[in-house]
Amino acid sequence: MMKLAEALMNRADCQKRVEQLKTRLTRSAKVQEGEHPPENPTDLFHELNDTLNEFESLVTAINRTNSQVLLSTGVTIAEALAQRDTLSMRRSIIQDVINAAAIRQDRFSKSEVKFYSTVPIMDLQKQVDQYSKAFRELDTTIQEANWKTKLL
Repeated sequence: MMKLAEALMNRADCQKRVEQLKTRLTRSAKVQEGEHPPENPTDLFHELNDTLNEFESLVTAINRTNSQVLLSTGVTIAEALAQRDTLSMRRSIIQDVINAAAIRQDRFSKSEVKFYSTVPIMDLQKQVDQYSKAFRELDTTIQEANWKTKLL
């Protein structure tokens, strides 16, 4: 029986293979008169079809598992993934605001415009730190479940 983490790695491998096959098909799609393609497009299409079927099967099983398996926190893996993505977005947005507010503007004369931060940078940095910690803890829980959970 395959573990969820293995299925996730296999899914990533399928995605890479699909991109490689697409490139190989594109290279073999057209040749000069009298030339032969570097690879047989029919064979490549068969391999692409098999790889996409494997990808679809993996994604279906991963989604089924993620929606049914509960973590120790009482939420499904799918819910935890959504929470992790939201934490990442919150952290990223606040960090971007901090970076924008903290840009130093050097003034060389009194006639130049002076800029002031309109947000509490220290408080926002504490939020970024809290979101980062929550993200790490949740990600660890998810990764642990990925290696312990059998694919449904």
